[in-house]
Amino acid sequence: MLKLPPLNALRAFESAARHQGFIAAGEELHVTRGAISRHVKLLEDHLGVQLFVRHAQGVRLTPAGRRLQPVLADAFAMISAEAQKLASDASVLRVLCPPGTSIRWLIPKLDSFRERHPDIQLQLTTDFHPNGGFAPQEVDVAFSVTNWPSRAKTVETLPLFPITMIPACAPDYLRAHPMADPTSLAACELLHESKTHEDWREWAVCFPEAGINPNAGQQFPNLDMATKAAVMGIGVVMADLVLCKDELTSGALVAPFPDMAAQSPRGEICLIASQEVWTAPKVEAFKAWVSEAAEIDREMIAGKALATD
Repeated sequence: MLKLPPLNALRAFESAARHQGFIAAGEELHVTRGAISRHVKLLEDHLGVQLFVRHAQGVRLTPAGRRLQPVLADAFAMISAEAQKLASDASVLRVLCPPGTSIRWLIPKLDSFRERHPDIQLQLTTDFHPNGGFAPQEVDVAFSVTNWPSRAKTVETLPLFPITMIPACAPDYLRAHPMADPTSLAACELLHESKTHEDWREWAVCFPEAGINPNAGQQFPNLDMATKAAVMGIGVVMADLVLCKDELTSGALVAPFPDMAAQSPRGEICLIASQEVWTAPKVEAFKAWVSEAAEIDREMIAGKALATD
């Protein structure tokens, strides 16, 4: 066990040594000159050496005092710097969110979080998870899906809203490509949100009677770009009922088969973080806010009968 001299005595000596006097040290530490003198005497008795030579004009450091002063100055500087860094880290929340969820759901809502928690500095990275997994050393919290394969047991999960899919296109595209029944989709230009085509693959499992070829069509880097292409009349996108809610509500996109919505086997959009930070105040604040923000979407999905595989 470390046996250290009294902290107040060390602070008094370091200040007195730096100011070369007890009066200025007292002013800095908001104590009297006599208190500084008593603390220094306590430290000298503890160490068994004299640190200052007292004389009529003031004080001067002894050789022992000159040895101790820079050590304490460096130690207090390191403590101060690390304390400031810890305080800064405690107020910075690093969030990772994939592009589709980020652009179409999170970013439009963030002002309300910042208004509610002005003390938390949110740093958002709009990107996919590195190497397909969660990197807790790089971010505090991240958006993902609940049914992620081989997720570490040390990662906590907060489900937000189900991933639900429905074919959608621009009204002009529908007029140019009438769809009497789901088999009509086989002749349409399918728009994919990724190169894996998992959006249309998952829907096709729920509705095999449509007879679509999920390998056909155009692929885009993310859902936002695929949705914008659909609004432009290029083809039919597999719209997410939550993430594409604005287009579906405004009529920029229409669902030719409104009863053919399917829940993705990927589960729900969720918030994840390591157990180490899951109950940190800044993470608790974000969890409470994001859960509240998702409530309307949870209720909307709950009111729909969805097909699953």
